Amino acid sequence: MKKKLFSFLALVGIMMSITACGNDEVKPVAINEATDTCETCNMAVVNDQHATQIILENGKSMVFDDIGCMYDWIHANENKQMDAQFVRDYNDKEWILGKDATYVYNPSVKTPMAYNVVSFKDKASAEEFATENEGSQLMSANDLADYGWEQNHEMMKKQKMKKHSHSDGEEDSHM
Repeated sequence: MKKKLFSFLALVGIMMSITACGNDEVKPVAINEATDTCETCNMAVVNDQHATQIILENGKSMVFDDIGCMYDWIHANENKQMDAQFVRDYNDKEWILGKDATYVYNPSVKTPMAYNVVSFKDKASAEEFATENEGSQLMSANDLADYGWEQNHEMMKKQKMKKHSHSDGEEDSHM
């Protein structure tokens, strides 16, 4: 009887171990503003609604200061195995899986590297933002994969001029 009970418990333990191994949820890591720099443009990554990250299959986390920078990296590193991509909700900065987000492109919305794309955890929030901001285009994660990522060069020039004209001597961490 003891042998059967031991065998049964051992089998249950093995089954639980196998189930647990396949249940490892990939989670984003915290942004360290003092040390984190964008993998693409090497600018400081601020812990805000524009920060994104990729977790590679080997567990390495890479952070980006703009959704456009993340997609530049993805296109340049198509052979890398990714476990997950994370973006931030534009309204509350909550981390969300990139594949689950709804995106909005608007040429006048400011993002760190002027790609002008922001992310939302739900479609209703994205639609509300798009309605309030003329010229917006709703996009899905699938749309972003084929999107022609281009920086808004006019906005970049304005941001650089603003950086250099700060009267208090402080510079923006993004521009």
